[in-house]
Amino acid sequence: MLAAIPYRTFPWVGFGPVRLHTFGLMVALGVLAGTAIAVRYGARIGIERGEVTSLATRLVVAGVIGARLTWVLTHPSDIHSPLDVVALWKGGLQFSGGFVAALAAAAPRLRRMTADARRGLLDGLALGFTVGLAFGRIGCYSVGEHLGRPTGFFLAARYEGGATREGPLAVGQAIHNTALYEFIHLLVLAAVLWWLLWRARPAAPGVALGVFAVWYGVARFATDFLRAYDERALGLTGAQWLCLALVPAGIWILASARARRHAGNVPSLGCGLTGEPRAVGRTDTPGRA
Repeated sequence: MLAAIPYRTFPWVGFGPVRLHTFGLMVALGVLAGTAIAVRYGARIGIERGEVTSLATRLVVAGVIGARLTWVLTHPSDIHSPLDVVALWKGGLQFSGGFVAALAAAAPRLRRMTADARRGLLDGLALGFTVGLAFGRIGCYSVGEHLGRPTGFFLAARYEGGATREGPLAVGQAIHNTALYEFIHLLVLAAVLWWLLWRARPAAPGVALGVFAVWYGVARFATDFLRAYDERALGLTGAQWLCLALVPAGIWILASARARRHAGNVPSLGCGLTGEPRAVGRTDTPGRA
C-alpha cells in the first residue's frame, strides 16, 4: 500500500476570492479545448470555422443534456430537489446517454456534407472529444466519482479524505480509481490521434475516428468492470453496452478506409504542414440552407 497514490478529493478550486466547482470548470475547459482542436483541424482540411463551431456546439449541448438525463434516471436516490436534476457542476454525467444524444443531434448536419468532408470532420471531432473527455475525467477524479474496489494495484488511489460522490470509503483504503485510469489512457489516445492527423502525410479520412472507437470502446469496457458503484444491466454498465456497438463500428470504419485506399479512392484532405488545404465542404442541395 505504500506505493498507492495519495487521494483527497478537491471539489472546489480557488482563484483569490473566487471559488469554482472543479467538475464544472474541467467540463468547461474540456469543451473549449475540444472545440478549438476540431475547428483547427477543420480549417486544415478546408471546412469553414463557423461550420465546425456550429456542429461542435450542437454536439456539446445535446451530449450534456443526454448525459445528465441518463444519470438522473439511473441515480434516483441522489435526487432530493429540483435543483439536483440540473446541478451537473457537482458531477453526474453518463457517457452512454451523452454519446447517443450527440450522435442523434449531429446526424442531420452531417448528412448535408460530402462523404469526404464528413469523414475528415469526424476525425477532428474524435481528437477533440478525446481531449475533452480527459479534462472531464479530472473533474470526476476531483469529486470522487467512478470509484472501484479495494486493490493492491500500483496505480491504486489511497483515500485520505474529502467528500466523495460514491462510497463510503475508509481513510487509508486503497481502491481502483477508474477516472485516473481513463485519464491516462485518454492522454495516450490523444497523442496517437494527433500523430495520425497532423503528421506530414495524414492517415486516410476515417482512420482516426475508427481508432478512437476501437481504442475507447475496448478500454472503457475493461475499466468499467473495476467500478464498484455503477448501475448494471445483465452484469454490464450502460457504457459497456454502448461499447459492444462502438468497437464493431470502429472496426468497420477502419476496414472501409482500408478498402478505399486499396481502391485508390482516398482523397488528400490535408496538405501536409504547409500550403493551402483542399476544400471539402458540405454538399449544396437545392432547397436547403
